[in-house]
This record gives sequence, structure tokens and C-alpha cells, in this order.
Amino acid sequence: MSQLGPKAGETLQLFQDTGAYLTGHFRLTSGKHSPNYLQSAIVLQHPAHAETLGRHLAAKLQEMAGGEKIDLVVAPALGGLIIGHEVARALGVPFQFTERDADRKMSLRRGFDIPAGTRVVVVEDVITTGGSTREVIEIMEAKSAKVLAAGSIIDRSGGAADVGAPRTALETLQVVAYDPATCPLCAAGTTAEKPGSRPV
Repeated sequence: MSQLGPKAGETLQLFQDTGAYLTGHFRLTSGKHSPNYLQSAIVLQHPAHAETLGRHLAAKLQEMAGGEKIDLVVAPALGGLIIGHEVARALGVPFQFTERDADRKMSLRRGFDIPAGTRVVVVEDVITTGGSTREVIEIMEAKSAKVLAAGSIIDRSGGAADVGAPRTALETLQVVAYDPATCPLCAAGTTAEKPGSRPV
């Protein structure tokens, strides 16, 4: 990738080159099924790739924030941890994360504190429906933080996901996703795998 940021297709090529772009029959975090899966942990296990992606995403988020200073990066665990940390490092600001409690509700724990008025960006690895990012944004708003923007490495929604804040991504894809009830892969007799961090 160039120092000016990734060109169209360059981020996806990185996923393909590292074996992080999977094909088969997968159950996404959203519950939908897809013949493709982006396993960002495979890319982000390489610190040099993580640093580069974080730096480029930080630049896009800073641009979206206009002239406002970003005070904090927040990401949902588990997928957003590495890229969120790298974005925070590139911006020179602290990093915090949310996680799900025993009832699967997203919450801010571990003694993290967000004072009212904190200017926040929310970062995730891959967005499909934007549900996790939206949950984090709702937590930030409940803390009276100001959410300037949200960002991800990959946007699988083709730009359609609504997270309740301005959003950017290094790569935007239109990846097919099926409702399980009408999934042709299920109809063909194959079983959906769940390669991500969240159990089925």
C-alpha cells in the first residue's frame, strides 16, 4: 500500500494474499449466511499490516471529523480490538473497548470512563449490518460523548449499513448474504461454519 492510502481493491487484495478471504458456507455475526467470509484476524496477526491499515483508517476518520480533534477511539471486542488500537496509536489518543456481558448486552467495563463531551470515533474490523458499531455508538451517546465518525477496514454492506453516525471504510464491497430460512447453500445440504470470534 502507498503512503497516501490504499487504492481501490488494495485492501481486499491484502486479505486475499494472506488467506483471510474465505469461500464456502459461513454464518456471519449478523446471523445471515454467506459464501464468503473476511477473517480479519488472519491479516491483523501481522503487526506491519495492522499498523498500515490502522494508519490509513485513522487518516480517513480524521478527515471525516473535519477540524474537530479526536479524543478517544472505541471499538467492540473482539473484532475491533487490534484495528481500534492501531487507529488510536496513529491518532495519538487513548483506546477503549466495549464487550458483551453474560446476557450478550454490549457494555463498557474494566473501569473505562468516558467523560461527557469526549470526542469519539468508533472502529471495527468488518461491518455487515453495522449492529455492533451501532451498539457502541448508543453506549457513547448514553455517556454524553460526541461520536464524530465510525470506520472499518471492510464494509460488506455496499455502503448501505446505517450505524447512526457518519461512516467510512478502507474497502466497500457488496457481498451476498442470505437469510438462513432462504439460504441456497443450506438448501444444497451444506452446513454453515462460524469462523469468527462469537460462538454460534
